[in-house]
Amino acid sequence: MFSRALLVAGLYAALSSAAAAETVTVKYRGVVPLDTFQCATIDRSSLVQRVCYDAAEQYMVVLLKGTYYHYCEIGQGTVDELLGAASMGKYFNANIRGSGSDGPFDCRTHRVPAY
Repeated sequence: MFSRALLVAGLYAALSSAAAAETVTVKYRGVVPLDTFQCATIDRSSLVQRVCYDAAEQYMVVLLKGTYYHYCEIGQGTVDELLGAASMGKYFNANIRGSGSDGPFDCRTHRVPAY
C-alpha cells in the first residue's frame, strides 16, 4: 500500500509539466491562462476532476464536475493535503469550499491575481 507522502510525490510528478498555452474558463472569473500553473488530472474522485495550482500567486483553479472554480490565497500545504487526502471531495468540502457562501479562500474576499 502506498504511503500518503508517496502518493503526494506521485501527484506532483504528474504536475511537473506546466500547462503551456492552455486556457480555461473559470466560473465567476472568465478565461484564465494556465501557463504558470501546474495541473493534475484526478481520476480517483467523483467531485474533483482536475487541480491546477500557481504557487507563486497562491491561486488554485479546480474542475468540479465539469465546471472550473477558483480559490485565492490558498497555500501550498492546503493543496498538498487536498491531493493526498483519502477522500478529495470530503477534504475539499470541509477545508476549501467551506461553509456558507464565503469559504476560507473565497476570491471575493481575498486577492485575485491578474493574468
